[in-house]
Amino acid sequence: MTDILSKEKRSWNMSLIKGKDTKPEIILRSMLHRSGFRFRLHDKKLPGKPDIVLPRYNTVIFINGCFWHRHENCKYAYTPKSRQDFWNKKFQATLLRDTKKEKQLKDAGWNVVTIWECEIKKQPDNVLDELTDKLIN
Repeated sequence: MTDILSKEKRSWNMSLIKGKDTKPEIILRSMLHRSGFRFRLHDKKLPGKPDIVLPRYNTVIFINGCFWHRHENCKYAYTPKSRQDFWNKKFQATLLRDTKKEKQLKDAGWNVVTIWECEIKKQPDNVLDELTDKLIN
């Protein structure tokens, strides 16, 4: 009985939320690779450890979850009803961190592209087309 409860408790533990190799990330990586793009993953030498690094195009890509990174006007970017002060502080810290790492990357000469989780879920082909246009042009 305690094993069942401990498994339930672990399923709600925020530390179990994936930071890399998420489903949207894997989908985009697969599409990029099939389109002939070669890239590195989670380069620890770069600020924020971008999800995808395309050195040939001097571009880094962040694939952001709508909930955690507060995608504006997205239904997935809701605020939980309980402990709103806690959540608002957490979201604010995430947004500040995102802004800081983007500035550091741009100052270092990188092009920064942010792709949202919901965009990949809804229209992955459109995401790939827009990304390809940005990279090639």
